[in-house]
Amino acid sequence: MSRYNELVATLPKSPRVWLITGVAGFIGSNLLETLLKLDQSVIGLDNFATGHQRNLDEVKGEVSADQWARFTLKVGDIRTLDDCRNACEGVDYVLHQAALGSVPRSLADPILTNASNIDGFLNMLVAARDARVKSFTYAASSSTYGDHPALPKVEDVIGKPLSPYAVTKYVNELYADVFYKSYGFNTIGLRYFNVFGKRQDPNGAYAAVIPKWTAAMILDESININGDGSTSRDFCFIENVVQANLLAATEEKSHALNNVYNVAVNARTSLEELFSMLKAMLADLGVNYAKEPVYKDFRAGDVLHSQASIEKIKNNLSYAPDYSVAEGLRVAMPWYLKNV
Repeated sequence: MSRYNELVATLPKSPRVWLITGVAGFIGSNLLETLLKLDQSVIGLDNFATGHQRNLDEVKGEVSADQWARFTLKVGDIRTLDDCRNACEGVDYVLHQAALGSVPRSLADPILTNASNIDGFLNMLVAARDARVKSFTYAASSSTYGDHPALPKVEDVIGKPLSPYAVTKYVNELYADVFYKSYGFNTIGLRYFNVFGKRQDPNGAYAAVIPKWTAAMILDESININGDGSTSRDFCFIENVVQANLLAATEEKSHALNNVYNVAVNARTSLEELFSMLKAMLADLGVNYAKEPVYKDFRAGDVLHSQASIEKIKNNLSYAPDYSVAEGLRVAMPWYLKNV
């Protein structure tokens, strides 16, 4: 039995109090659903800048009434220290997901991105440290690798950031390291690689490629590919990310703490391959998309290729991704078809 399977089996026998920041977002709401189904008590903090009440409503429909009663929503902003302190009271484990994501958004408004992702992160570190939480796991980002060309990406080798967003996520890692060295406060950072799955918003200027393209195909709209289609990503299904968070939060081995880890599957899918994959999977569900993609200029701030080494997280946290890109898409596709 894997460590994660053991954890899933034992957590309901020893409930804890978890704080999820950004709980109404895509990743936050999936973490919430899993933890409630494991009979954990969850406090959620969100200002609904990018999260949605509909995500929480959907989780409510997926869990029992008793499980939903274990959830407490606190509407607040990580840029306000008092909100962070209030949310951390009585908490065992912090899963810090709140941030303003998106490279293009950060290029359009670097000040707002900095305020949320750096000021907000520091507030959460201070509040969690003072509340003496058992663990602090935070969402880092593959954007930290910047312009370093080597593949696969290894945690200790990074380049220069290519966007304000990448700068903020790297600063998070620096602050986390300083809090361990200065205060003995333990953290684990998870560098997410192109996460996808249910409740990922297909709308808006900064929508991720998988929900955006899937929605376009369902609605028979045109699809734009930035670049020549060879750009590749290590797409990671949301259930793999949930696994990584729970493993990180409950890890106690000293050598595994105060590290950053890639969260991915160690595979590369080009945009052209992704287009064909989505088209074929929707065809199996009765949606036949006949349009050809429109090729546009390469997007500023993006890297050409991304693929993660997952050796470190496998060795230190016993992470074992359960879903490949194709397997994750098969699970997610009916949700998109129902909700677009």
